[in-house]
Amino acid sequence: MIYRDFQGKELPLLGFGTMRLPLISGENGAPVDEHQVDAMVDYAMAHGVNYFDTAYPYHGGKSELIIGKSLSRYPREKFYLATKYPGHQISSAYNPAEVFEDQLKKCRVEYFDFYLLHNVYEKSMGTYMDPKWGIIDYFAQQKRLGRIRHLGFSSHGGVDNLREFLDARGELMEFCQIQLNYMDWTLQNAREKYQLLTERNIPVWVMEPVRGGRLAHLTKEDKEKLGSFRPDESEAAWAFRFLQSLPNVKMVLSGMSNMEQMEDNVKTFREEKPLSEEESRALMEIAEGMKNSVPCTACRYCCDGCPKGLDIPMLLATYNEVRFLPAMNARMRIDALPEEKRPAACIACGKCSQICPQGINIPKELKDFAAALKSIPSWEEICRQRDAAKAALAGKEK
Repeated sequence: MIYRDFQGKELPLLGFGTMRLPLISGENGAPVDEHQVDAMVDYAMAHGVNYFDTAYPYHGGKSELIIGKSLSRYPREKFYLATKYPGHQISSAYNPAEVFEDQLKKCRVEYFDFYLLHNVYEKSMGTYMDPKWGIIDYFAQQKRLGRIRHLGFSSHGGVDNLREFLDARGELMEFCQIQLNYMDWTLQNAREKYQLLTERNIPVWVMEPVRGGRLAHLTKEDKEKLGSFRPDESEAAWAFRFLQSLPNVKMVLSGMSNMEQMEDNVKTFREEKPLSEEESRALMEIAEGMKNSVPCTACRYCCDGCPKGLDIPMLLATYNEVRFLPAMNARMRIDALPEEKRPAACIACGKCSQICPQGINIPKELKDFAAALKSIPSWEEICRQRDAAKAALAGKEK
């Protein structure tokens, strides 16, 4: 197992993410296969993977219960457990103490090795910073009490949002978890986020290393291209090798759903095999070919004459992300904008297209983007569905 130093602790570079635990029937909504979870935890522990990452909302609130039960079979000092506070969820009130105490009970522990503010992004930033809720101060206190060993945060926000939060409360944050893979290196500006965190001496934790499995299912042509360099390397392994070459990456979380994925990932992290310059170029070429993107270069010529004052390059960059793979993260980013700054606010005057050096039909792209967003549920809708499901379950239990 590859290990990285974090404040004197020897952490395995591979961590077991528990957002996508194996299901009994393999279908969404099915119960988690706890026997298979136990087998995967045992395999992980036996092969040096002793970092486990969960969160309050994973698997409808069941992930913490299941992973806590499975890990309770081991001495507490033998594993690292991380979970998160759901300040990113839409709610009428936030009670960090109530949630934290519940998490400790669900996970069957007296402390968390790593604790994160879940998804500090443009829209949740206000919740986390609001003194009325006292979220950050509460968890800083829990760290002082030893109930949290290391405090950090995760983020799907943009670079400017990340910088703003670090300027405000970065002195309390010991690590940051971001979406980082060779596709999002440019698609989501992960390179700039990585560089910013590195400059601030904040270690990087990685989520979505294979983009929800997308980078483990390449085209025949792309597989052959990579196979010409390393015939025995799996598609997923290439994504992990890319991350292994970044020195400030201290933890790579993989949401493993079956034993086959666990075994393949453990094999990949058995030893470091850095990418050559030629291999890195090939990987970046594959990433560019997968994007099917609007060719915006972010020159910002289009912004000066826009009567609505839209941040067109940002909107087109987010649209490119949706074109690659429709995702909640993109919808959340747009929902954080005022109505008059979203793609649907475009009045199709055409001034932007007239000045665009790339000849992009910007009004058409923004119209298509607005239509695409309608197929992605808003975060508010998801939270309403969550609350309705909880209420229905509570009614049944009565």
